[in-house]
Amino acid sequence: MVKKYSDDLKIKVVKDYQNGYLGIRDLAKKHNIKSKSSVGRWIRVYEEFGEDGLKSVKKKHTYSVQFKLDVLRFIERTGYSETETALHFGMKNSTIIADWKKAFLKGGVDVFETKGLPSMTNTSKNRENKQTKKKQINEKEMTREQLEREYEFLRLEVEYLKKLRAFQIDPEGYLEKHKQHYHSNSKKNSN
Repeated sequence: MVKKYSDDLKIKVVKDYQNGYLGIRDLAKKHNIKSKSSVGRWIRVYEEFGEDGLKSVKKKHTYSVQFKLDVLRFIERTGYSETETALHFGMKNSTIIADWKKAFLKGGVDVFETKGLPSMTNTSKNRENKQTKKKQINEKEMTREQLEREYEFLRLEVEYLKKLRAFQIDPEGYLEKHKQHYHSNSKKNSN
């Protein structure tokens, strides 16, 4: 479980960093922050959004399925980190993107369309059966644009899973291959 830190602590840590008192790793140790990456994330969010970016949001923002898939597609296409991607999309919380990636890997696009885990009571099973039948009917009535969109989602899912498998089989080889690919692309863009 992710530990929650107070807004005041986040702001204090960022101010200490900006004043040059300590580096990221030392600040994390000083304030008993488990991960130095949290400190780095707070600094980047502060630079982009100011103090408001570090303050906890009382009302959770909900994102559409399309938005979540766009974010994941952006990461895949650009190689940006979750923090860089969150900033690109104007999101203050980059850790939610990691949750989306895990959910997508576990259940594909469908996991974004349901909220929470359904209980396994008889009524929920009946509801699931009705939803399955409704989905089958809706699939028959899908427009060409919807079918193309669904195809793109499935294609991205397969592509993502292939890359994940390649990484799991040979992490060092995969990283080396993509490191070279990234560098060659950045050289092309600078010309």
